[in-house]
Amino acid sequence: VVLVVQEIFGVHEHIRDVARRLAHLGCFAIAPELYFRQGDPTRAQSIEQLRDDIVSKVPDEQVLADLDATLAWSIGHGGDATRVGVTGFCWGGRITWLYAAHQPAVKAAVAWYGRLAGPSNALQPRHPLDVALSLKAPVLGLYGGQDSGIPVGQVEQMRHALHEEGSTSQIVLYPGAPHAFHADYRPSYRAEAARDGWQRLQQWFARHGVVRA
Repeated sequence: VVLVVQEIFGVHEHIRDVARRLAHLGCFAIAPELYFRQGDPTRAQSIEQLRDDIVSKVPDEQVLADLDATLAWSIGHGGDATRVGVTGFCWGGRITWLYAAHQPAVKAAVAWYGRLAGPSNALQPRHPLDVALSLKAPVLGLYGGQDSGIPVGQVEQMRHALHEEGSTSQIVLYPGAPHAFHADYRPSYRAEAARDGWQRLQQWFARHGVVRA
């Protein structure tokens, strides 16, 4: 089973395509609609409206519980409970780190350019840097050195935290890549970094027993 956690824009065609690509690798890949209680992201007229009207109202606790329910459903419909992975992009990259610290069934995770730090509040009490020492599964973090929203200093801080803990998690930084370098429908797409990241995802999941090598 591989849970695919959506970008900030929700489960659109790019996320569906990621799930299909994982299915071709033999995975029971599933991308749940994690905003469905708060609203339909396809109706937002701007990124600001999407953030204000929907994303800002989605509690982490709800998201983690919905991923738990999705995992249980997947296992009940033929997924292998002993080989569970999670991957997420942008908004979902942050959630991927949090889920790896939350769900002990996860064997490995791959977080694509997920935010690592930020202000805490009732809906988002912790961020990846806060859970670096409590991960239950190894995480591969894939980041762009030209990401205007995630400073390289934070990426290095996360790398240092993982190293200090002796974690098997890893950070890969693509120096010339911006945010969303894997999103092949956006100007931010960088083919070389995207291909390398996808290869690393497959190797990571194979190394940790999520997919067969």
